[in-house]
Amino acid sequence: MTKIRPLKDIIEVMPSKEAADVELVTKAYEFATEAHKDQKRYSGDPYSVHTTEVGYYLAEAGLDAQTISAGLLHDTVEDAGVKPMDIEEKFGPEVRALVEGVTKLGALRYRGLERHTESLRNLFAATAKDIRVLIIKLMDRLHNARTLEHVPNPEKRERIALETLEIYAPIADRLGMSVLKQELEDAAFPHAYPDDYDKTRELLKERRHENEKRLEKTEKDLKRELAEANLRDFRMETRMKGLYSLFRKLERKDWDITKIYDIIALRVVFPSAADCYVALGIIHAQWRPVPGKIKDYMAFPKPNGYQSIHTTVYTGDGGALEIQLRTESQHQEAQFGIASHLSYKEVQEGAAPRRGSLEWARQFFPLRGWGKEEISPDAPESKPESVPEWVKELSRAHHAPGASEEYMDTLKSDFFSRRIFAFTPKGDVIDLPVAATPIDFAYAVHSDLGNTMSSARVNGKMVALDTELRNGDMVEIVTRPPGKPSRKWHDIAKTNMAKKHIRAALAARDRAEPKR
Repeated sequence: MTKIRPLKDIIEVMPSKEAADVELVTKAYEFATEAHKDQKRYSGDPYSVHTTEVGYYLAEAGLDAQTISAGLLHDTVEDAGVKPMDIEEKFGPEVRALVEGVTKLGALRYRGLERHTESLRNLFAATAKDIRVLIIKLMDRLHNARTLEHVPNPEKRERIALETLEIYAPIADRLGMSVLKQELEDAAFPHAYPDDYDKTRELLKERRHENEKRLEKTEKDLKRELAEANLRDFRMETRMKGLYSLFRKLERKDWDITKIYDIIALRVVFPSAADCYVALGIIHAQWRPVPGKIKDYMAFPKPNGYQSIHTTVYTGDGGALEIQLRTESQHQEAQFGIASHLSYKEVQEGAAPRRGSLEWARQFFPLRGWGKEEISPDAPESKPESVPEWVKELSRAHHAPGASEEYMDTLKSDFFSRRIFAFTPKGDVIDLPVAATPIDFAYAVHSDLGNTMSSARVNGKMVALDTELRNGDMVEIVTRPPGKPSRKWHDIAKTNMAKKHIRAALAARDRAEPKR
């Protein structure tokens, strides 16, 4: 039987040790433990094993005391009969709002596709008001995924595992929370695809000794080279590829594990970006880089904020190894993503235009005659600077009419599919699903840009609007107001977002044209 995690463990990893914060978390811990004292999990463990683990995960990720407290209390309203007003009286309105945000989702769990999709719609609606609701839900899902073997119904077990892989892990990835993404995937993988899990694990086992031996030698040689160049302020660590991520890559490589170079990577963390670039030169002077395997996410960050330099080098023993270079602050952000600065980041006057706004879009595609409003008003937020635009878009879709199946299609095609990164002429990154076109790119920047588009250039060359964009393409949208989106555009577009805006533009044109 698993023991309830002690309060001292949570307090020890909390980012704030201020008396008021410790007091709030302590009170929430004691209240939740008492509320769930007579309840058990499928495993036979006390129910508080789950709530205290969620609280610990949130503390470990660096969340504030209110979020940790809400994580401890997140099931008290739904499963222990506690009234929301009691939560507010004891812990304040902020904790109540977070608990209610998670509670509204719980009543809809695992009751068929349509009801589950409705749960996701509510999830993003709540998240648009406070991103912390989503992070609590992700930590709740992580512990549930880690204890899936205790769920007695095999069909339910598989369904939860597939939801975790298809929805929740990609959400963590979009928030830049790479550690959480990998943990969600690897917890769900054996229950979703047991045969593939066993096959992948056996292949990895066969290569483990060879990879570890290569890593050990490269690490020793690199330390010597860096020291000789007078670079001594750094630390090294090993990054193991997640088993599920390896499985997906094996599928793309016809199950030939010898074609995968990043099963184990050597990560080097420096104080500054300048040190990283100096180290990159040293590495390439010592080992020959694999062509096409140098990725500078430091100069061109991923849309989720990830920054690092990746290079894969031939190690001289017939194999190759990936080496990652980053700063301490970039490492913290890569591990915990948006959670790494949720508690401390504040909106400042004079800040850059928010991504997705008309002001932001105009930086890259100046155009007269654009409207004054965005696609639709944003939902009210308690931490507006921290809520990504894609979450707000999903929230707006929550309020739009349409079948649950269409909403799920939007989730899978527009937000949780494999992604490519294209660039505006000024270097801003636009992330899109694989096979996206210039039409999808234009509408991802702003609906007005899509509606006034006449043609597109990719990497300086005029292209057809049905051209499939590739990773790293620079896309320039040529406009000619008033634009004329066509039904053909609707057929070409790959994202539901673009299709929705094209349909709206066509409907508005039909209404405006005089009837014959």
